[in-house]
Amino acid sequence: MNNETKILAIAHKTIEIETQAVQQLKHLIDSSFFSATELILNTSGRLVVTGIGKSALIARKLVATFNSTGTPALFMHASDAIHGDFGMVQTNDVILCLSKSGETIELKTLLPMIKNLGASLIAMTNRKDSFLALRADLLLHTPIPAEADPDNLVPTTSTTVQLVMGDALAMCLLGLRGFNKDDFAKNHPGGTLGKKLHLRVYDLMIKNEKPMVFPITLMPKVIFEISSKRLGATAVIDEQESLLGIITDGDIRRMLTQHSDFSVLSAQQIMTVSPRYIGPQQLAEKALDLMRNNNITQLPVVEGRKYLGMIHLHDLLKEGIG
Repeated sequence: MNNETKILAIAHKTIEIETQAVQQLKHLIDSSFFSATELILNTSGRLVVTGIGKSALIARKLVATFNSTGTPALFMHASDAIHGDFGMVQTNDVILCLSKSGETIELKTLLPMIKNLGASLIAMTNRKDSFLALRADLLLHTPIPAEADPDNLVPTTSTTVQLVMGDALAMCLLGLRGFNKDDFAKNHPGGTLGKKLHLRVYDLMIKNEKPMVFPITLMPKVIFEISSKRLGATAVIDEQESLLGIITDGDIRRMLTQHSDFSVLSAQQIMTVSPRYIGPQQLAEKALDLMRNNNITQLPVVEGRKYLGMIHLHDLLKEGIG
């Protein structure tokens, strides 16, 4: 067997084993899962997620997911908990403990501490008869057929099912809380994702010039306005600065092929009447959708009927929206 064949075979086997384990989780979403969801939803405290080893890494990821989707959560490493970090736990908190075996030395020290405090304990483990499972208030059972390695030793399948079960729990809580896109945006102000959810047209257009001409403006001045403002277009407005139309670079090029003497032409003779436009408080992502759907690169920004300025495709791309 050459290396390529061996690599493909191992990769396929790994995916098959982990997929099988995830598929069987559907049959383990039971009354205990329902009760765990309700317990977390109705607690007046926080959700504290703990584990050790690879389970601790999954626990940390789940905490990030819970926090970003409306469920206040803390990560507590099981080893650190028995050396002082347990002080973060309060009586009204819910503890979610992840462990494949449910039998580690750290857990055997930690669980009595949780019981003595009176906090609620949810176990996520693949052994129903484990020290953890038998002492928990609720059990999220995550059995696996085998780990993905030949010796059934390396935490692979077990951590995958922990992650999937935890995500299922987080998504149920999200749905029950009515957590929506606006709520998500409040927790994700940074990066490209945050910009898509927060950045509005006004935030971008204020950096730009405000190209505009009147209907009677002759073409030499129209061309100068487009060139000097560097947005590839100009709005055509009335005395009240209401938007009447738009003239783009494309309109100018078409005019030059059709008229030998364009100096006598006015803006109203070549403008596009009733152009696409967008409001200043619309999300910048909405502006991008409008441009793409209509094959244009600029949008006048209008509030009521008043022309406020222009947003260009390049403004969106520079911010990583697109």
